[in-house]
Amino acid sequence: MLYERQKALLALVDELGGRVPGTDLQKLLFLWMRDAQNGEPLFDFVPYRFGAFSFTSYADRRKLIEKGFLVEEEKDWAITETGKAAIVKETKVRARASAFAAKAPKVRGDRLVAMTYRRYPFFAIRSEIATQVLGDDPRILEQITAARPTVGPAGIATIGYEGRSLEGYLVLLMKAGVTMLCDVRRNPISRRYGFAKSTLGRACEGVGIRYEHLPELGIASSERRGLENQSDYDELFDHYERDSLPQQTAALSKIAAWVGAGERIALTCFELQPQRCHRHCVAEALEQEYGRPFAPTHI
Repeated sequence: MLYERQKALLALVDELGGRVPGTDLQKLLFLWMRDAQNGEPLFDFVPYRFGAFSFTSYADRRKLIEKGFLVEEEKDWAITETGKAAIVKETKVRARASAFAAKAPKVRGDRLVAMTYRRYPFFAIRSEIATQVLGDDPRILEQITAARPTVGPAGIATIGYEGRSLEGYLVLLMKAGVTMLCDVRRNPISRRYGFAKSTLGRACEGVGIRYEHLPELGIASSERRGLENQSDYDELFDHYERDSLPQQTAALSKIAAWVGAGERIALTCFELQPQRCHRHCVAEALEQEYGRPFAPTHI
């Protein structure tokens, strides 16, 4: 069984001739997802080494290669006959891919990259090739510089990843001026792509955000079972603040030292709403202990 976004990848490669260089594929997929006529985008993107990039699309690529739907090649995305057969009856996604391919830019390589930079300067802010592809256009280089988020003041923010894509989550961190992500989960595993410790750490590093994990600040999964309403959460957090958090002075001191060194830290866990996550207890404990500079904001 294929996810809709995986069907879209196969359809796009097929409509673009069956073989597409990786950088071109990323830029064309990005433009397709930005198309207002495409509806809700299946992929989000981050500013990366060569511009807009989707970690999720590459995770899907690995799965599609394993299934024999794409050819295992280092640089190109190439669909197999098996891959074509897998989407032959997917008329809706093929129609959308066909409509995009018909009007997609015909340029490729550096010219295609430069086009995306001109249209969407924010996604070029971490590019390693901006000067190379835009050397004759200082105005756009200035726009890219202006699009870079400013580093936030040293302090604390919190963020949950519930319902968010890895790429959308990272962009929120970047735009909030976060310099360090502090994972306060006891067990940093996730069924949602991108949020297991190793993958999240690498993704953060790729966009210039330091990743740290403090499992001692987490709550055991067994204690979180059966939570149904806010009063259940409040009871859990009362117990956490009374019996667990006071024992973690070393971890809290470590966070305070990072802030003292100038880091803007986002505490992270799963729940979208901070009042349903123990990260708000950690943030409030820091504010109580260290004062107003530690007053948290919630992303």
